[in-house]
Amino acid sequence: MSNQLDSGNDNCTATTVHHEKVLSDDPVIFRPEVLKTIEAEIDKHSSDLSDLSLKIHNHPELRFEEKYAHDTLTAFMSSHGFSVTQHYLGLDTAWKATFSHGSGGPVIGVNSEMDALPGIGHACGHNLIAIVGVAVSLAIKAALQKHNVSGDIVLLGTPGEEGGGGKVILLERGGYKEMDACVMAHPGPGAPKTAGTGPCKAVQHITVEYFGHTAHASAAPWEAQNALDAAFLAYSSISVLRQQIHPSHRVHGIMEGKDWAANIIPDYAKMTWIVRAPSWKETCLLQARVNKCFEAAALATDTRVTITPKNSQYDLSQNDVLAEDFADVLSKTFDVQVSPTVEGAIGGSTDFGNVTYAVPAIHPSYAIPTKPNGGNHTASFAASARTQEAHDASLVIAKALAHTGFRVIDDSQFLDKVKRSFEKTMKQVEL
Repeated sequence: MSNQLDSGNDNCTATTVHHEKVLSDDPVIFRPEVLKTIEAEIDKHSSDLSDLSLKIHNHPELRFEEKYAHDTLTAFMSSHGFSVTQHYLGLDTAWKATFSHGSGGPVIGVNSEMDALPGIGHACGHNLIAIVGVAVSLAIKAALQKHNVSGDIVLLGTPGEEGGGGKVILLERGGYKEMDACVMAHPGPGAPKTAGTGPCKAVQHITVEYFGHTAHASAAPWEAQNALDAAFLAYSSISVLRQQIHPSHRVHGIMEGKDWAANIIPDYAKMTWIVRAPSWKETCLLQARVNKCFEAAALATDTRVTITPKNSQYDLSQNDVLAEDFADVLSKTFDVQVSPTVEGAIGGSTDFGNVTYAVPAIHPSYAIPTKPNGGNHTASFAASARTQEAHDASLVIAKALAHTGFRVIDDSQFLDKVKRSFEKTMKQVEL
């Protein structure tokens, strides 16, 4: 069972920790006959998994609107012997698929993402993340049955990763409390046959609104308080601030309005900002500096500002023991090289970070073939995410991840190491 930690929602309390390298004790792969079962099961379903991936890719849906993906994935899991709960924990497009064999065994959690990006579809490869979660779950199920091991699988369909913090919501509502460990994986660019188990940046989303007063832009501009000017000043101030922030920190945003016209001085402007840093503590400190830019712009333009932080997400705290086992399987069996310094979220952030502070977990990244300048969040990556090569790479990752997940259930000493590593890491978190 997991240790539930505050999920980090608008709460600048947790910070990242530095992990020690855990060296493998195993000269060979744990239970190689189980790995053969896992490989055979995933290979058997390869065509169906490809069809599933392409169906989701062909029907891109934005955060919390993943109705087609929800229905398609739950139908698939139900048809393969899983007990399915739709619209899980009050989220319309979240779902849960469970399987139990025997009684009293540990619980392995798995995640499948589903949402796409505005205008560019599945440019973060969530169609692949979805089928990796499905493949891992099918493979562990087959291994539990064939080798008669007691244990439970909980696969969560997690909506709204792209800016919605769906996993944070599920975490706060108890969606992860029964898990002993949780796994998922994320595609990105990179050299062939490579993967990463490094951390990622923590992130704070901020909505900023400026309220002023309209006036005729030519007849009486002196009567106005210009909300657009305030937004422009804030944007410019943050652009200047970037020169003085650490190279590992990120601040980026957009502005928008309503009923704007060139001959009317705007009385309203809205900005959406994202603040990132390697740890949650650093993110909070950077956010405070950014807030001063917002406040100064309001003061300079005599407008009123509201600053609303939301959807706080921690950095990834990859479990060392899980990561080491996963890397062992990939390198020794599939000739995939895994680096603990390559970020697990491809240079961005993920709501799975909060999960890693609540339960032992890993979120490795892995490379799929891409074109130059065609990494995540580009139209080119969306095209790459539907190729056969991307599918094949995803299934290799699923095989290793399933083997590590099975070991959580079957190897009590291994699970004890996983939990002790997690507890040690959490003791270093500043609260």
